[in-house]
Amino acid sequence: MNKNEAIEYIHSVSWRGSKPGLERINALCALLGTPQDKLKFIHVAGTNGKGSFCSMLSSVLTAAGYRTGLYTSPYIKEFGERMRVGGENIPKDTLAEITSYVRPIADAMKDKPTEFELITAIAFLYFKRHNCDIVVLEVGMGGRLDSTNVIPAPLVSVITGVALDHTVVLGTTVAQIAAEKAGIIKNGSVVVYGGRDDVAFGVVAEKANSLECDLVRTDLSSLNVIKADIEGSVFDYKERKSLKLSLCGTYQPENAATVIETVNTLNKLGFAVSENALAEGLSSARWRARFELLANNPPVVFDGSHNIQGVTAAANSIARLFEGKVAMLMGVLADKDYNDMASILAPLACKIFAITPPSPRALSSNELAKTFSSLGVESKPFSDILAAVEEAYAYAKAQNVPLVMLGSLYMYGEVYNCFKKVINN
Repeated sequence: MNKNEAIEYIHSVSWRGSKPGLERINALCALLGTPQDKLKFIHVAGTNGKGSFCSMLSSVLTAAGYRTGLYTSPYIKEFGERMRVGGENIPKDTLAEITSYVRPIADAMKDKPTEFELITAIAFLYFKRHNCDIVVLEVGMGGRLDSTNVIPAPLVSVITGVALDHTVVLGTTVAQIAAEKAGIIKNGSVVVYGGRDDVAFGVVAEKANSLECDLVRTDLSSLNVIKADIEGSVFDYKERKSLKLSLCGTYQPENAATVIETVNTLNKLGFAVSENALAEGLSSARWRARFELLANNPPVVFDGSHNIQGVTAAANSIARLFEGKVAMLMGVLADKDYNDMASILAPLACKIFAITPPSPRALSSNELAKTFSSLGVESKPFSDILAAVEEAYAYAKAQNVPLVMLGSLYMYGEVYNCFKKVINN
């Protein structure tokens, strides 16, 4: 199996969809020799902030000299981003070799694994073969029944925050969703909670106490953002002063504060993460599609905010980092609360360039444009993403306003490639 065949095979099982439960992943990992049992994990759940948190923590642990695995989803530009060691994507030949090994075992199972379960098992094998000292493991969705929850008790269970999302699967209240995410907590782990919601914290605390786990909550009242602009931020957290972040977005210092609490916990558990490694790791962390600056003059930003909490955070960053209104290129999925998202963003937008993300769950550009038009914002739908990017960028340059491209992460790759084509022509 070559690299292209490996990815084609992995994606070929996508029709099986998402089937919550741990039976298939347990069976598959057992057939593979339970590679997850030979690894140490930081297990990370949460509605928003997981990816940024994982990227920062992985960067810090790598700077401290640990062979660090990182498992995240979805990928933004190329599949290999989903599993990394030392900040490097899994090599395509290695992915092909491990997939070739796993395929006949998975195909022989009576209850065959889903795509995400297959990818998770491949990642465990990859991290084990590289003898990772520690793996930062991001939950796919929820926590309790997510395939990543096949792992034994992690060193630390991190819940970055809880808000309403995936309500059809996880529940219709914050408390219900928090209970699903708290399902990653296991006896013997330390729990770190980074969110603002007190109801969610109460649920997490109850689960942690029932399993006799130590519990740490990020103290956001001790966070002082000294400077924030489109190049990043500088902040103080408790006794640590003037830490630098290159990740843009006014919400990123909050994620970084939770990283600091997790590092404190790891140091108490016997790891050795110096102050220099912490500072270096935070300042060098990179994460695509999270208020990512793509160009200047005018500023062009992409943010993969795809639910109410994410859009609210993006809106706060737009209001704080830019003067006046901005042009927006946007695409969303139909199962998101796009009416409420539009209401949050409309006061900040001078014009909307609506696109249809490349997903079977996408909301049509016509419907999104109508939604913004009903709120009094000039809006134009596009059937072609390249045409939308060309016109949006030309408008931003002519009006000398920032261009913010936001919405579904599924549209990042195509939008990014289109934008690079536009500015290189």
